[in-house]
Amino acid sequence: MKTTAPPPTAPLHSVIPSQRRHFNRLFAAVYAAALLFLFHHHILSLLHSATITSILLFISDIILAYMWSTCQAFRMNPVYRQSFPENLEKILDRRDFPAMDIFICTADPYKEPPIDVVNTALSVMAYDYPAEKLSVYVSDDGGSELTMFAFMEAAKFGKLWLPFCRENNIADRCPDAYFSTNYALSAKTLEIKMMYESMKIKIENAVERGKISDEYISSDEERKVLNQYWSKNFSRQNHPTVIQVLLNTNKDVDSTGGPMPDLIYVSREKRKAAPHHFKAGALNALLRVSATMTNSPIVLTLDCDMYSNDPLTAQRLLCYLPNRSNRPNCGYVQFPQRYHGLNEADIYASEHKRLFRVNPFGMDGLNGPNYVGTGCFFLRRVFFGGPSKYVRPEIPELGLDHVVDKPIDSPEVLGLAHRVAGCNCEDQTDWGSKMGFRYGSLVEDYYTGYRLKCEGWQSIFCDPIRPAFLGDVPFSLNDALGQVKRWSVGLLEVGFSKYSPITLGMRSMGLLMGLGYAHYAFWPIWSIPVTIYAFLPSLALLQGIPIFPKVYDPLFFVYTFLFLGAYGEDCLDFISTQGTFQRWWSDQRMWLMRSLSAFLFGSIEYTMKRLGMATHGFNITSKVVDDEQGKRYAQGVFEFGIPSPMFVPLAMAAILNLIAFFSGFVYIMKERSIDSLVMQMFIAGFGVMNGLPFYEAMVLRRDKGRMPTKTTITSILLLGLIYGLSYFVLRN
Repeated sequence: MKTTAPPPTAPLHSVIPSQRRHFNRLFAAVYAAALLFLFHHHILSLLHSATITSILLFISDIILAYMWSTCQAFRMNPVYRQSFPENLEKILDRRDFPAMDIFICTADPYKEPPIDVVNTALSVMAYDYPAEKLSVYVSDDGGSELTMFAFMEAAKFGKLWLPFCRENNIADRCPDAYFSTNYALSAKTLEIKMMYESMKIKIENAVERGKISDEYISSDEERKVLNQYWSKNFSRQNHPTVIQVLLNTNKDVDSTGGPMPDLIYVSREKRKAAPHHFKAGALNALLRVSATMTNSPIVLTLDCDMYSNDPLTAQRLLCYLPNRSNRPNCGYVQFPQRYHGLNEADIYASEHKRLFRVNPFGMDGLNGPNYVGTGCFFLRRVFFGGPSKYVRPEIPELGLDHVVDKPIDSPEVLGLAHRVAGCNCEDQTDWGSKMGFRYGSLVEDYYTGYRLKCEGWQSIFCDPIRPAFLGDVPFSLNDALGQVKRWSVGLLEVGFSKYSPITLGMRSMGLLMGLGYAHYAFWPIWSIPVTIYAFLPSLALLQGIPIFPKVYDPLFFVYTFLFLGAYGEDCLDFISTQGTFQRWWSDQRMWLMRSLSAFLFGSIEYTMKRLGMATHGFNITSKVVDDEQGKRYAQGVFEFGIPSPMFVPLAMAAILNLIAFFSGFVYIMKERSIDSLVMQMFIAGFGVMNGLPFYEAMVLRRDKGRMPTKTTITSILLLGLIYGLSYFVLRN
């Protein structure tokens, strides 16, 4: 009897290797040969006559070669994925969708406006996903009654907003984003908008006043909740655990009678003498609290300003998890960080395109991308040991097999939740070392993802055409650099630890994955070669001293190839991920600026920390922008404004390269010889092109965002001192 084959199953995702991978490998081989030629020359030069100049150039080129070689791990086998959530319901009934716990972290209502956190929460509560399967946990590490009040208002508004989104099939389910578009006008839309604006005014007025006015409290229950926790003895760094169920899916319904997702406010206990572990500590507290209340098998982590831009994102996840990918040990799916509100040139390179899009494609072709702190869906299982080794928590109710069989607002459940959010709960346990998000670095996301990979977990990078999440960007240069400085400290903490990617990473994950993680771990050492090349060639040019080969020397063409090759490949990578040449120019300029400031100061702060000296610690990037600052950013004008120490080396390099370029031009005109100074003239000219925003800010501008006069004067004085020292060093 003839049998017919079953119909083919509709695919949920596809994987396409990059066609550029072969070219990347060939180019890497040619580039490596050029590097070997360069170092052969360096070694001969040092053996023949070592000078301070030749030693510094050798050190610079060694570090540049190291960073280039580690970066090649991302280019060996990039892959591109596509998901097909429209096929999901042909395979899986919506009633069988797994439950999800969504973690949103905030810490300061004055730097991270509560209305933005509310927008983020509402956007994921409105996912095209069974509402009874979603539980949203808001971690307020600042323990602010202003944030609690904001979410009380959000719970009421959400009962109208969620059904409104479903009924109208709205794609922009972040209220602020939706009402900023050309939305369809109707009586219902205008009603919803008026309610949103009313909520927004209440929340912003409360933050501006620093307290909640009595007229904003609509019930005795709300007043009781606020008075219960926030007393005179309550402070940001010293307060008891606060857990409040604002919405319960088993009780609360929306305006159409449908269930609402769970919404739970959490502020873990804080004591001055107890370690806080910054964001990783807050996330671990959420892991434990959520385990006692819902214990969903899937966990999504989100930054407070990173709202959902696609209601199908959770369904895209299900195209890969659980067990629908070709990676049996896949523990998480990472979506890229994307941003709204970028100006045309993205002057601060806030996209971080290499970190969030280019490199993850390359890591996805190996064992998968790193965790970048937001937009990441985890299997809860990954936080309890490697794929083949389950680490059982000390408290049984925190385990994967725990079934919550009581209401989440019952005294038993809330009592246990308060207990596991206490600051002593982790004492003498494996939390932060073998379980949960890992402690030991300011960049808990990089470190956690790295340790999970070392344990044997794999991951997937999902980059749909419509961005899954959109976040805010810093509108001032100081904020942009401050964020990278914090990353620098945390990365070096990993790079120089016993878990260094150069040792543990390469042993556990293999050479290429180890190199990829080692590239990030030592990001801050970019500061060494960039600082040397920003100052040394121009200082020598001012004195008419050639330090590079002449135009017709073969080594000159090697230098030219290395520069053009590295920059050309970088530009191609950037533009291939929907970038523009203008944004690439901003990106390479910011790379130079970060190296001279954030990476440099981060390295200094890390060194001070290792020596036991006082440091600034964790700083939150402000998301608050005044109108004038916003206008300047939209026009592509750099925002300086404050006398930050990080601006000093940047201003010094800009001034030096300008003086050196014109001085070199005059020297060439007088001597009628350019052969020996071409490379120094090029480097100085390149510095001048990248320094144009600084000349404008120091001389031409009169607005509040100009370069402070104090910074300019300090830079000139220090530059004069360095020139005086270099005069004796370079001539002896």
